[in-house]
Amino acid sequence: MLLFWGSAAVLAWTYVGYALALARTVRRQSLPEPAATPSGASTSTVSVVIAAKNESARIAGKLEQLLDQNCDLIREIIVVCDHCTDDTAEIVGRFAAQGVRAVLLPEGHAGKGAAVNAGVAQASGELILFNDVRQSLSPDAVRRLAAWFDDPANGAVSGSLEIQSSAQGSGKGLDAYWSIEKRIRHHESQLDSSIGCTGAIYMVRRSLYRPIPHDTILDDVVIPMLIAEQGFRVRFDPEARAFDPQPLTGAQEARRKKRTLAGNFQMLFRHPRWLLPWRHRLWFKLISHKYLRVLSPFFLAVCVVASFGLLHRPFFQLALAGQLALGVLAVVGLAIPGLRARIFTLPAAFLLLQWSVVRGFAFWLSMGMRGQQGWK
Repeated sequence: MLLFWGSAAVLAWTYVGYALALARTVRRQSLPEPAATPSGASTSTVSVVIAAKNESARIAGKLEQLLDQNCDLIREIIVVCDHCTDDTAEIVGRFAAQGVRAVLLPEGHAGKGAAVNAGVAQASGELILFNDVRQSLSPDAVRRLAAWFDDPANGAVSGSLEIQSSAQGSGKGLDAYWSIEKRIRHHESQLDSSIGCTGAIYMVRRSLYRPIPHDTILDDVVIPMLIAEQGFRVRFDPEARAFDPQPLTGAQEARRKKRTLAGNFQMLFRHPRWLLPWRHRLWFKLISHKYLRVLSPFFLAVCVVASFGLLHRPFFQLALAGQLALGVLAVVGLAIPGLRARIFTLPAAFLLLQWSVVRGFAFWLSMGMRGQQGWK
């Protein structure tokens, strides 16, 4: 019985309790959100760093969109080509007169971590904006993010990734999940620091950047955590937006989550010191936000097995029936993408996330055995 209730409590905290506790604490403390507006007086120079691998079809549009921001804070745009076998570098060269340049990594696939390190090493701006090729930015995004650094306590600031709404049933559940995730990050930011940033749009102080291992999967979590380790805050600005044209679908999210969750396993074993309260002040947030999620399939299995073992008690008969019913709803939601009722979409999204944890763990193990770099 203790195993069942303990596992159920952990799951409840992971997926409901932590978010509610953050929201309640923010309301109770009446924390004001510092102004970070595009009219901010920041004069810090910004270097934009983009890691690219064979992006000839999209890189010109991306650079034009950045240059159209007409932001006088942007000093340069650096596109790091990780063994591009197409004409990405040649296309970037056409924009050289506008402060854009390509950095070519040595022959052979190096990985995104190596590309990010190389880009920052070449940068001269006081602030580094990391941006992906696929997503476009809101017109005031760069100025909004830069304005946060007028406060010397801030070391990194994440923008908000806006994803096109999905038409699929499980995708609708994932839309809800992503909305809750952004709310969690915002509340974490108000209560000191958020755990990680959004890889498509975040900015850091160049002086605080620490090179990361070349095979790092979650650069957008590891880099901010290293900055927080130095005593600085990691903030979240919901109004500095990046727009992703691809809607969340079950298949796309499964692929993305597999890589993301593999990165959580990599981070857990590579940076164990972050779990120690006297080594990293964000240890409890990290456990609640990231690591309990990768353990949730284990706790779910314990709940099911414990329920079977306690079937002689009426309550656990109902508990097992409820778990099986949710499983059936989830399978139906995944099997019939057109279903949009939340009674199907939310269980479907939850089941998809649990399966992604298992796949992510297998992917992390296989990466270690093959020495794979894990590009998106």
